[in-house]
Amino acid sequence: MRKISLISFFIFFITFSFGTNSFAQENPEDLALVDNKIEDDFYTALEQRGIENYDKAIIAIQKCIEKEPKNPAFYYELGKNQLDLKNYIGAETAFKKAVEFDSKQRWYWNGLYDVYYQTRDFEKSIPIVEKLIEFDPNMREDLVSLYMNTNQKEKALNLLKEMQATSHLSSTMVFYKLKIEESNEFAKPKKETLEEGIKKNPKYEQNYIDLIVLYTSFNQEDKAFEVAKRLEKEIPNSDWAHVTLVKFYLDKNEGANASKSMFKVLGNDKIDLKIKHRVFNEFLIFAIKNPEFFKDVDEAIPYFNSDNQLNVSKEVAKFFWTKKDLEKAIYYFDKALKSNSQDVETMDYYLSVLIQKEDYKALIPKAEAFLELYPTQPSFYYYAGFASNKINQFKKAKDFLENGLDFVVDDKAIERDFYTQLIISCENLGDVAKKQSYSNKLKQVK
Repeated sequence: MRKISLISFFIFFITFSFGTNSFAQENPEDLALVDNKIEDDFYTALEQRGIENYDKAIIAIQKCIEKEPKNPAFYYELGKNQLDLKNYIGAETAFKKAVEFDSKQRWYWNGLYDVYYQTRDFEKSIPIVEKLIEFDPNMREDLVSLYMNTNQKEKALNLLKEMQATSHLSSTMVFYKLKIEESNEFAKPKKETLEEGIKKNPKYEQNYIDLIVLYTSFNQEDKAFEVAKRLEKEIPNSDWAHVTLVKFYLDKNEGANASKSMFKVLGNDKIDLKIKHRVFNEFLIFAIKNPEFFKDVDEAIPYFNSDNQLNVSKEVAKFFWTKKDLEKAIYYFDKALKSNSQDVETMDYYLSVLIQKEDYKALIPKAEAFLELYPTQPSFYYYAGFASNKINQFKKAKDFLENGLDFVVDDKAIERDFYTQLIISCENLGDVAKKQSYSNKLKQVK
């Protein structure tokens, strides 16, 4: 029997409250008849809606409203059917009635939002979504989109900053934020606005960050430093303050303070990796002039171990290599190999530095170890052969060089280097024929 259907019972149990009020003075038998009639009509409305007979569903639900004119569930059901028929005025009226009688039901507000969304009435949507946020904070994304569609960029940006302070922004929200910040009116936020924002809410971090960026863009470093100090005081656990403080401490030659700030930045997962690289590079340049801080450089490198794009030890080593500081270059290339033992380029750099250091005895076993990993890498054979010639191990040099020559393909420069070293090996071994052969090949390559 449909009167005891689960759907009907559930809906009436949740939404109807006519039992003790509307029919308090009526005969119990009359009351039962009315109850049954409403239930019949309501079930008919659900049934007709289920098979998309929205007109018949509306007729049935209107009969329910005639008997229960203050029941919000009936108006909500009416609104849904009107919306399906694209009778937007009727749907809006019905959902408003539902909200009027019960403003605590999220779905009634959602019905209104559906009407305004479909009619693209963004202005009317805004207060509805503001209400829906009380039920579901994720609706803030909808509110941002509405602000963007109504050109309320300042409100959108403020809301985005609030969202960013508590969670990661979705790709759409990041796009909106960048779009706003790149527009002329927001590219350089007014100093007064940010100062006022800090005064009203001294615990809101983003205003400090924006003001620091603003002052820095105007080359007003001292003012940016003062803002960073205020941020550190108001929000002691804010690592963003230290992004700016690192540079100021370095400029003031306060290495210990700069080091503390750098590690605050490096340890914060929310700070972008590019910013961390910049902070680290600034400290590295300082450490070159103040070698006692290289221990901090060493301690900082592991913070970048998860960086799949860049081997920081390797980049530091290359930096020192270009500066002709071979001791530090070899030290950091060695650290780079410990971080990534499969990096051919780092191996190549490592051996070339040993050549420059003229540390031939150390080079040969290193080259042999690398050849076990990459037996077709010609440069490793060349370095081993070159070093062997230098320590008068000409037979060993000749073996390395001849074996490596087989792997040289379309590289005239390294081919010339191989022949040059082979001529030296053969001359010292008294192998005149081979020496002549390699001399002829060298002429051909040249």
